[in-house]
Amino acid sequence: MSDAPAPSAFDAVVIGAGAAGLYCAAVAGQLGVKVLLVDHADKLAEKIRISGGGRCNFTNRDLDPRAPHKHFLGDNPNFCRSALARFTPADFIALVQKHGIPFHEKHKGQLFGDRASEDFIRMLQDECGAGDVAHWQPCSVRELAADGAGYVLQTSRGTVRARRVVIATGGLSIPKIGASDFGYRIAQQFGLRVVPPRPALVPLTFDGEAWAPFAQLAGLSLPVRIETGEKKDRMAFDEDLLFTHRGLSGPAVLQISSYWREGQPLRIDLAPGVDVAGELARAKTRSRKLLANELAQWVPARLAEAWVQQDPAWQRPVNEAGDKALQQLAQRLSRWELVPTGTEGYRKAEVTAGGVDTRELSSQTLESRQAGLYFIGEVVDVTGWLGGYNFQWAWASARACAQALAATNG
Repeated sequence: MSDAPAPSAFDAVVIGAGAAGLYCAAVAGQLGVKVLLVDHADKLAEKIRISGGGRCNFTNRDLDPRAPHKHFLGDNPNFCRSALARFTPADFIALVQKHGIPFHEKHKGQLFGDRASEDFIRMLQDECGAGDVAHWQPCSVRELAADGAGYVLQTSRGTVRARRVVIATGGLSIPKIGASDFGYRIAQQFGLRVVPPRPALVPLTFDGEAWAPFAQLAGLSLPVRIETGEKKDRMAFDEDLLFTHRGLSGPAVLQISSYWREGQPLRIDLAPGVDVAGELARAKTRSRKLLANELAQWVPARLAEAWVQQDPAWQRPVNEAGDKALQQLAQRLSRWELVPTGTEGYRKAEVTAGGVDTRELSSQTLESRQAGLYFIGEVVDVTGWLGGYNFQWAWASARACAQALAATNG
């Protein structure tokens, strides 16, 4: 990958050297497009580096490109079908294998590198090198303007001209690693609609006083069924829940957070698959254990103890508890309903939902209504589930865009 001063004219400039930008630049370069890749951050691909606990959860085998609404959300979840169908998880796995990167499947189709995320960053750098991509970083773009021949970019390293520009600047998540609203501002500059961004795959918070009885459970994790919404908008996940000092996190909450809307309740089954009411009714006939001790068969003991503190009628042996109290306990444990007061925000959100309206873009090429201006990856209103889906959208949208750049080159 070249870092030397390059000519001021390029076929395409890719702004943003994250997952989508790196891969788009690499593929386009290898297809004969003269590419400049720029990024304002000091470090390359920090989001890849920290992903998957530092091992990069790079795709998901369970992705079904024929039914993207299963794993993606946005105003039009079907928008991503074209790109995902043309570049599947198997295609990206083949690239990973070509570079000799070892990986494993962890859970529900999620693929992680065996070593460090650095393997994938190096792979993308090598792919850019194979495409003779010019790379300026750190380099900020101060102004982007269209002229008759394409675009003029005023950057911190000088003026650049390009026939086409690709925006791969991501969303607002994790500002400490350089997230910005640059992509949304460019879209609006050229009259393109933006679906209001919001944090997604993010922990949820609760009122401090109301949460006080559960704050002591911080660090406790257990499998649950969690849902939100009503009827056709209802969404549910079977995943692990994590209690925090300020609220709830873990895969269950990160997943549901993308669908949760302010003011909506969550409903959580803390003992999925267990008929708690029936079990407690049977226990009443044969056990003298405290209710908390009976509950500890199905939920962690710390949670059982905190749970019974909510009602004096539950702080007694099971054989002394009233039938109504047992029914109420079982019902609340199996359908704990609570309303979050908010989220932990972009600081802890893994991705940003919303973004450039897909109605402004071609699903085939990712080109916008503004000729020669493309948007790929997280900056677009396409948001995947936790577990490698967002990376696969980055790879697939990048490749579709790169192929379109090559098809119109020359």
